[in-house]
Amino acid sequence: MSLEVEGLSIEIGGATLVEDVSFSVPDGARFGLIGESGSGKSLTSLALLGLLPDGARAIGSIRWDGRELLGRPDRELAALRGSEIGMVFQEPRTALNPIRTAGRQIAEAARIHRGASRDEAARLAVSLAERVRLPDPEAIVRRYPHQLSGGQRQRVAIAAALAGRPRLLVADEPTTALDVTIQAEILDLLGRLVADEGMSLVFITHDLAVLGQVAEHAAVLERGRIVERGPVRRLLAAPEHPVTQGLLRDATATLWRPGGSDD
Repeated sequence: MSLEVEGLSIEIGGATLVEDVSFSVPDGARFGLIGESGSGKSLTSLALLGLLPDGARAIGSIRWDGRELLGRPDRELAALRGSEIGMVFQEPRTALNPIRTAGRQIAEAARIHRGASRDEAARLAVSLAERVRLPDPEAIVRRYPHQLSGGQRQRVAIAAALAGRPRLLVADEPTTALDVTIQAEILDLLGRLVADEGMSLVFITHDLAVLGQVAEHAAVLERGRIVERGPVRRLLAAPEHPVTQGLLRDATATLWRPGGSDD
């Protein structure tokens, strides 16, 4: 197992916001964490990378290839971020640096995590921009985030996450801020990239139909606890817990249909 989470609990200000969460993500698997706002799914994803807010306390175990991550110094965790575990955040407008071009931000990740030279990183930035299907990559990399659309910014963020060749990609609500058409394009892109690279994926969302397009197995959270888990297709077709049933009723994605193919 590449990622194993056991008995993870997270407290902030004396309140337990995540309680006894356990799941595993084998190499190459696509796993989802789903729940309503405040369910603890994003806190769980931040714990994987050692990015919990100040004052938060996590107990339990997070093992990456057998190495315990909880309690490790931040400098050691920082070495893992990008090079072994990549992250795509919900809102690329805030995740990207507004005063640096898209290409520079992709190139910096390549220089830090791959040890690429400045020229190599610049060429790689264009290549990755093309790979995430940005139009006119050579022009896009010279633009600043405010000059790009929301979908283009998210593609830049994905390219920067891929620049370090991570083995695990954590995507926290990466399509929530996008309209349905662009959302579908980003979901398709993520699925293809993960498959092509052989990466593992942890996908965070509140939308069960969205999850059905990118993940194979999932855990449903309510108030910090897992209330249901299983194959995503089963959760879509026959949800058992009232929370999962409510998530299905509220699902907004339009590409999934009951009884559809796995393609």
